[in-house]
Amino acid sequence: MENENVNENVELHEEVKEENSIRIADDVVAVIAGVAVSEVPGVYSMAGGFAGGITEVLSGKKNMSKGIKVEVGEKEAKVDVNIIVEYGTRIPDVAFEIQNRVKKAVETMTGLKVVEVNVHVQGVNTENDGVVETNNEEKND
Repeated sequence: MENENVNENVELHEEVKEENSIRIADDVVAVIAGVAVSEVPGVYSMAGGFAGGITEVLSGKKNMSKGIKVEVGEKEAKVDVNIIVEYGTRIPDVAFEIQNRVKKAVETMTGLKVVEVNVHVQGVNTENDGVVETNNEEKND
């Protein structure tokens, strides 16, 4: 009879351990990734949507998660980065550096395993014309 009580106590104790966890918000990982990307030479800016630009204007603060999409699981994360590169930089080198820096920063600061860092080049900044963006949608003139 005593052994049965001990086994029940052990099972209850194991269940309590499983309830304790740390959940890192997607926005936190996005900001970490955004800071890492902003430090890469050859990145002109992050390519965010209309909402990201409005947020920056209204708050007066730079949105470090602009252009970053993150999916965070229990132990791993996937990151998508949308950037505009500087004209004349070698895009594969910039993308490779982004992948390395984002992976290192997120894994070091959060303990999550980064399984994907996808880099999407949305445009090229030229000195004369400003930003030349590529878009798959047809434009009617």
